Amino acid sequence: MDRRDFLKKTIGGGIAAGSTLAFPGVGKLFAAPKGVSYDLVAVRGGEPDQMFDRAIASLGGMQTFVPRGSRVVVKPNIGWDLPPERGGNTHPALVGRIVEHCFSAGARGVSVFDHTCDNWRRCYTNSGIEAAVEAAGGKMVSADSEGYYKSVSVPQGQRLKTAKVHEALLKADVFINVPVLKHHSSAMLTIGMKNLMGVVWDRWYWHRNDLHQCIADFSSFRKPDLTVVDAYNVMKRNGPRGVSVSDVVPMKAQVVSTDPVAADAAGAKLFGADPGDIRHIRIASDMNLGQIRLETLSINRIKI
Repeated sequence: MDRRDFLKKTIGGGIAAGSTLAFPGVGKLFAAPKGVSYDLVAVRGGEPDQMFDRAIASLGGMQTFVPRGSRVVVKPNIGWDLPPERGGNTHPALVGRIVEHCFSAGARGVSVFDHTCDNWRRCYTNSGIEAAVEAAGGKMVSADSEGYYKSVSVPQGQRLKTAKVHEALLKADVFINVPVLKHHSSAMLTIGMKNLMGVVWDRWYWHRNDLHQCIADFSSFRKPDLTVVDAYNVMKRNGPRGVSVSDVVPMKAQVVSTDPVAADAAGAKLFGADPGDIRHIRIASDMNLGQIRLETLSINRIKI
């Protein structure tokens, strides 16, 4: 499916006021719970922090992922100088709550950063993320200088064989990826794997050399210990920056998984897209980086 067909399919009916109309995948993803050991948790109906509390509890608590004394990196999307209601960045209440959970689990330190597209100081401040992180005891880290990045090899890279990665991630014991779900003019959607572009220095190489393949390639570098997809305010068109609040549908949903491909597949379903139509998700599945077939997973579906 090309970008024009994708946009027609997911946006052509307009932005509906209710999440069931705006997100045709919602019904199936939030069907009745099954099983007791979960590959993925899907939550809807609450505030970002409240939904994460429920999700992480069902996965055994943050101590399952954050050993005592560990150094944690939390990577939200903070790419744009926008307030939370515009849906361009990860919701600050979610990021702050994740930091709180990390410290409660015994983390030694929690660092948060993004290689932003707009001015990084304004992005950190106006997104609300800096205030939320610092209130929770975490540390915001700059990512605006090439000196912060070190060259690494990408294990399964086909188009992206090396990359310069932020030193905070390279030194971290635990990596939590916290993307916002939204439309993207080049990648069709930006979710978890696309969010990893914010840990590298030269993002433009990806755009020039088969963006979808580069996204999948880099996902083989380091698998996040946890991917938390923020679908509270979802930008359905004009992404990745958006034009106004009219681009955004309030969905009040969240997806949490240790499988980055499954998390992206679930995010695509929520958006109203077939995960197989999002090329980087399909490629990552073909590279055995995770599971695209959600029907094979044990999913805990929580309604608040």
